[in-house]
Amino acid sequence: MSERTSNRIFDIVNVTFIALFVLFCLAPFVHVIAVSLSSTRAITSGEVTIFPIELNWKAYVQVFTDSAMIRSLIFTIILTVATTVLCMLFTIAAAYPLTKSKLKGRTMFMYLIIITMFFSGGIIPEYLLIRDLHMIDTVWSLILPGLVSPFNLIILISFFRSIPPSLEESAEIDGSSHFRTLMKIVLPLSMPVMATLALFYAVGRWNGFQDSLMYINNPDLYPLQLKLFQMVQNNMISELTQLEGAVRAKLPPESLKAATVVFATVPILVVYPWLQKYFVSGVMLGAVKG
Repeated sequence: MSERTSNRIFDIVNVTFIALFVLFCLAPFVHVIAVSLSSTRAITSGEVTIFPIELNWKAYVQVFTDSAMIRSLIFTIILTVATTVLCMLFTIAAAYPLTKSKLKGRTMFMYLIIITMFFSGGIIPEYLLIRDLHMIDTVWSLILPGLVSPFNLIILISFFRSIPPSLEESAEIDGSSHFRTLMKIVLPLSMPVMATLALFYAVGRWNGFQDSLMYINNPDLYPLQLKLFQMVQNNMISELTQLEGAVRAKLPPESLKAATVVFATVPILVVYPWLQKYFVSGVMLGAVKG
């Protein structure tokens, strides 16, 4: 067998395996979409697999016409954007100084950061702290506790350290300040890791519901995932507008839950293609010529 033939067989096997793996990962989400678009009879009889049976759009009509759900979506988008921006600002502000050997106590700071990855105060002390800070039923209780992730901070520190020191030394010789060096040299070269960490923060905030479950009592501040959690837990949708008895009978809770899952998942999925180009490494190639 020639080398070209063996490479072709390997490519076919590799592509087939990856395609099957992707289909396996997508199957649950495709099933949820199929349930959200199927009729009551098909859902209750268990006929729905990955294709909708007896196409029915009533669940999506109900979800998209509900003012509470739309308000929750808008609030979640604003919360996610604000949290991501603030988290990135504070993570950068903490990571850049920790890469400087001249910073006194740098080792101690790193140990303190690493300790927080293994030990925490626990749920009750955290709740008491939020309560004593008067942040119950405020948006700050959803932002401040997770403002800096130690894991993401260590990733950013490691990436900053990989940037050739000669770039910053050249900027210092030209009279550049640390802040200007950070903004003009370090951050532009760090776009791949910046995009990745921003996505980590955004997805974590978008999918989070435990903190809002503990700290938020005002329905106007319910994130989308908390509404979905309450719906699944109660096996009903208590937040949606009232339906007439005849329409309610034709609209099973499973269909509404599936439609809400799709409604809460698609917006964050749309973000991935916009950040995909930054995941490619190699932006440093040719930055320094020896």
